Amino acid sequence: MPLVLEIVTPDSIAFSKEVKSVVVPTLNGKIDILSKHIPIIDRVIPGDLKIEHDGEINYLAIGSGFVEVYGDKVSIITDQAIDVSEEDETAIDEAIHKAKKSLEEGKKSNLERAQIEQLEAVARFEMAKKIARKKSL
Repeated sequence: MPLVLEIVTPDSIAFSKEVKSVVVPTLNGKIDILSKHIPIIDRVIPGDLKIEHDGEINYLAIGSGFVEVYGDKVSIITDQAIDVSEEDETAIDEAIHKAKKSLEEGKKSNLERAQIEQLEAVARFEMAKKIARKKSL
């Protein structure tokens, strides 16, 4: 029996299909989820999400959020999810550079810890886009 994977962002349903497996980056490490997985709820961290379906493997870059596995349904609620296969490598590199620069400047200023964590999450998401793009080629 296949898994049903649904990825929801504030803007839309980014992905909703039957899949064979999904590997999710979580606070506790990467979790490989197959059919009949035990129920879990975990925090998702920015990273690359590996999806196997229709005999293919696809990678998405995802931001922070939560994953819930119950029965044969995987629900991911995240602030961002992007299929990077058609993203421009140069644009990704520029975004990484800008995110790292903002983070460095933020650490030198008097920003609150929550603001620094937000800048770190942006930098991790931009790096996840690059990693997912390389894996999808």
